[in-house]
Amino acid sequence: QVQLVESGGGLVQTGNSLRLSCTASGRTFSSYAMGWFRQAPGKEREFVAVISWSGNIIYYADSVKGRFTISRDNAETTVYLQMNSLKPEDTAVYYCAAQQASVVSTMKDDYKYWGQGTQVTVSS
Repeated sequence: QVQLVESGGGLVQTGNSLRLSCTASGRTFSSYAMGWFRQAPGKEREFVAVISWSGNIIYYADSVKGRFTISRDNAETTVYLQMNSLKPEDTAVYYCAAQQASVVSTMKDDYKYWGQGTQVTVSS
């Protein structure tokens, strides 16, 4: 069982930055691939970024590539999402998720554990 708690959301202006954190409970954090997803009002939850358990494999959605950076600290059982050059279209609730698998997935249905989400609002 893994419990995930996100933090770091807030209200920022276009072009500014935020860093989201997701801290996991449990002693097997290092065996999980960790993903970030987001959901805007009236839209489906969409993939943002994923990092393998070792940190060697990372994928980003095209919409955030070059602006967002995912990283993890297994000793601190925390995964981060550094978001730079934020745009109004980045406004959403951001969720972290964990999957225990050999495949690093961008599909939300492959993730077993989810956090409660943190709101990110980017004003124009």
